[in-house]
Amino acid sequence: MSSFYTQTHRDLQDAHDTRRMADLMESTIAQNQLSEGDIAYIGNLDMFFLSTVDHQGNPTVSYKGGDRGFVRALDEHTLLFPAYDGNGMFLSMGNLAATRRVGLLFIDFETPNRLRVQGSAAIERDHPLLAEYPGALFLVSVAVERVWINCSRYIHKRAKVQDSKYVPRKDVETPIPSWKRIDFVQEHLPARDQGKADGQGGVITMEQYFGKLMDGDA
Repeated sequence: MSSFYTQTHRDLQDAHDTRRMADLMESTIAQNQLSEGDIAYIGNLDMFFLSTVDHQGNPTVSYKGGDRGFVRALDEHTLLFPAYDGNGMFLSMGNLAATRRVGLLFIDFETPNRLRVQGSAAIERDHPLLAEYPGALFLVSVAVERVWINCSRYIHKRAKVQDSKYVPRKDVETPIPSWKRIDFVQEHLPARDQGKADGQGGVITMEQYFGKLMDGDA
């Protein structure tokens, strides 16, 4: 009896004659812990995609970026990554706080290559490594339950152009994103961001913000 597949998975596999291949993938590719190669691969990346689901079953997927190695493998069963300032909705973080279920997709677009991780997550507000992540609101730990590599044939090969200037770094003032300079947003910003627009180009209109989006300067 598979612990990986449900009947709906089996129905599709049978419809396309892939059950034998699926069983092979489960028995040989899917693991319950990170290998040394997985740990090295994750530690060399600067982004991943995080999938979560809320208590009503509504899913969301978000991009998470930082400096290279911002996701750490504490051991073969545990991953750690920072939660940086966002748009204040806390969709992903609220979801994982409620249900704990997460999926992480690590992609290296330059190779290309990809790795999937499933597990149970928890918000860590007092983790001893928090001080090593400047600008982090808190950390997220992931108890790894399943890991497997994916074929890279549909990944478009891309080259990185530059690092994001918005990633918090030690002894560097992090600029605010352009959307926090929009006029009608000002009164709704958290106290820590009030008045920052004045020192970073001033308040802008929604039209000006859309212009920045189109120019890649948002």
